[in-house]
Amino acid sequence: MATLDDIAAVPVFGSLDPDQRASLAQWFEVENVSEGVKLVGEGCHGYTFFVLAEGTASVTAEGEELSTLQAGDYFGEIAILGGGRRTASVTTTSPARLLVMFGTEFRQLQDAYPEIADRITLAMKERVGDAAPDEAERLRIAPSRSGS
Repeated sequence: MATLDDIAAVPVFGSLDPDQRASLAQWFEVENVSEGVKLVGEGCHGYTFFVLAEGTASVTAEGEELSTLQAGDYFGEIAILGGGRRTASVTTTSPARLLVMFGTEFRQLQDAYPEIADRITLAMKERVGDAAPDEAERLRIAPSRSGS
């Protein structure tokens, strides 16, 4: 299970109070992986949402690097919220600690914290190029750096 500090360190969860963070932490499993581990593969079905708690990872699609993830970044929402397939591969570039949430818990997050779900949905839309500029302004989040 994730810790309160894990959840507090993730910018998208910044609006939650300590009790809400404690509730959310229960929905995440923690995984430690080494450098060079492919966490998700482009084109594969995806049922998990990931937060990079520590370490770095590379996002690639069609063999080209799209971005580098660092602590606090998340990925996997496109497959859960979109068509069910990963749009990019994510591979660790250093040892990493991951917070992993499965689809069932992600649906609970959507129901319990709609404002967080809206931000994650907007990030997904930005990553696939489908966000309206006023949506980003309304939710006050910076353009995302990652994908999948």
